Amino acid sequence: MKILKNPFIVSGYVSADYFCDREVETEELTQALVNGRNTVIVSPRRMGKTGLIEHCFHQERIAREYYTFFVDIYATGSLKELVFMLGKHIFDTLKPKGRKFAEEFFAAIASLRPAFKLDAVTGEPVFDIGIGEIRRPEVSLEELFAYLEAADKPCLVAIDEFQQIARYPEKNVEAVLRTHIQKCTNTTFVFAGSQRHMMQNIFFSASRPFYQSASFMNLGPIAEEAYRRFVQRHFRQAGKEISGECIERIYTLFEGHTWYMQSMLNRLYEQTAKGEGATLEEADIVLHQTVNAQQAMYQNMVAMLSERQKELLFAIGKEGRAREITSVDFVTRHGLYSSSSVQSAARQLLEKEFITKEENVYQVYDRFFGLWLAETYGTGYRL
Repeated sequence: MKILKNPFIVSGYVSADYFCDREVETEELTQALVNGRNTVIVSPRRMGKTGLIEHCFHQERIAREYYTFFVDIYATGSLKELVFMLGKHIFDTLKPKGRKFAEEFFAAIASLRPAFKLDAVTGEPVFDIGIGEIRRPEVSLEELFAYLEAADKPCLVAIDEFQQIARYPEKNVEAVLRTHIQKCTNTTFVFAGSQRHMMQNIFFSASRPFYQSASFMNLGPIAEEAYRRFVQRHFRQAGKEISGECIERIYTLFEGHTWYMQSMLNRLYEQTAKGEGATLEEADIVLHQTVNAQQAMYQNMVAMLSERQKELLFAIGKEGRAREITSVDFVTRHGLYSSSSVQSAARQLLEKEFITKEENVYQVYDRFFGLWLAETYGTGYRL
């Protein structure tokens, strides 16, 4: 087992020892995968979707019997880019298995064959093709699915931020993907997304191609008690201590949002010496250091917005969890221009992913950014 200097992971997956709880979700997703059920996972970004999927992929029966592929398409903007990301990831995953696998891959994916090159220094195969060189993305996509279907072991493909396909300029992307996916018998899919309303539209609208094509999993926060045990175990293994109250305050501030808690505890763990205990006061200092370290970026983000968007963002930042933002009370309380301007600004901030909306509650998407706004334009914050 790999031993880490800091057990509070903020990126990637290491091992089960550094993965907290999710026992029910792990069993549910693993059972879906081994029984060939495509699954949709929805949760806010950085809640732990990636970690859960990777944890399932590392389960012994899956790691031994399946090929697994995890593709993040958040940065893609077209079908060409999706094909590039999927093709490159399949290639990079199989490349360590030897040159034979690489040659077989490009033999099967004829439209991407120009990408097959050998590194001039190592002689190893490399995936080297420009996105603009993918002339017929629908053909390449069909070939990629055919390659997975012909693999000598069943394949599991997780596509993260799947809602991006709804933003592609091509009009038939959902239909094309659905046509190929419904034919797959050797490949099972996980569709993960952070934009709830977009994912629901894709999978629950009767007029859309993916309607009722996958089971649904809503990923919420890790239970507070389970997370407290996880944190205290790792502190104690290093000869350190942290109080239950300190963990509770961190958990409450971020409402169990995994990545933000991990970021805080990563720094707090680092600054707590062996034989000592992390105090609430020290945690508060670490929190302010963490938030203030991003000040220049946050200032640039604010500068990108129009006056009306800034005003609404500041108001939501002050409240933390804002409701009825177009009401006379909210508009008056925060000195906003009008209900109609708030409605327009909210739509634009949602599109730019500055804020989120869950069950009519608006919040700043980046929790650290929200705290910085509260400090800069509101009454501040403390643990």
